[in-house]
Amino acid sequence: MNPLISLNNVSKNYGVGLHATEVLHDIKLDIYEGEFVAIVGYSGSGKTTLISLIAGLITPTSGTVLYKDKIVCEPQPERALVFQNYSLLPWMTVWENISLAVDQVFSKWPKSRRHQHIRHYLEMVNLSNATQKRPSELSGGMRQRVALARALAMEPSVLLMDEPLGALDALTRGNLQDEISDIWCKNKKTVILITNDVDESILLADRVIPLSRGPKASLGPSIPVNLSRPRNRKTLNKHSDFKNLRKHIVNYLIDEGASQSKSSKRKNFTLPNILPENLNDPARYVFGKRQPKRSPKVNLKALEVEI
Repeated sequence: MNPLISLNNVSKNYGVGLHATEVLHDIKLDIYEGEFVAIVGYSGSGKTTLISLIAGLITPTSGTVLYKDKIVCEPQPERALVFQNYSLLPWMTVWENISLAVDQVFSKWPKSRRHQHIRHYLEMVNLSNATQKRPSELSGGMRQRVALARALAMEPSVLLMDEPLGALDALTRGNLQDEISDIWCKNKKTVILITNDVDESILLADRVIPLSRGPKASLGPSIPVNLSRPRNRKTLNKHSDFKNLRKHIVNYLIDEGASQSKSSKRKNFTLPNILPENLNDPARYVFGKRQPKRSPKVNLKALEVEI
């Protein structure tokens, strides 16, 4: 069985020449159809860069990103991305935000079918009563539900989620985690979740892949999550397998981060040879070289005084 998405020796640099920083280094990853994969790592390690490469928003410096054995070079509806900051158009209602995506992807459908399609996904995320509200009238959790419904309504083959619950309070985050899990169990979409929450990754995913601390971040070993579904967080917290998985992932991230910090080279900078100006000394300093004193020129004509 061929993977749905493949990253082959992918690296990504930002900057040019000597000022370039390699954010991701030699990433190898295969995602198969129907999988729920979570990539967990530190903030600033390059997780958003990784998901942006898969989405086609950016291109790798080296290596290839493949979707169904074809090179990914631009965004496409089959890879829908749910952003952390919702990315809703503030002047549009909930219905209009979702309709904008549906009308673009399914422009050949009759209007009645598109409306039925939108209602289906609004019901799926429990927003049927908020269709005419604008984003400013919604809570953070409701906005994220709109973003999720919009992505799902495009009926993508792959759902990409870039820390979609990172800005929410604990209670709202827990509720949306359960909803995402229920939605995935119903339609079995291929999902790639980016997160910095180890517990969240184990609760939702089939396998968890840690991303080392950047720069030059790379993926660690793929860790399968063999816990039966549906998963209840209250039960999981007492489950020995859950505790062992969490310990394994956390220890890997800590150990990998410690080893990278030890191996990092200390940079030495050469300071310019510049001395401070001495206001009590008429001599001048130019880049550390003392200049000889010069006799001041006196304008004798200017000193002549008529008596």
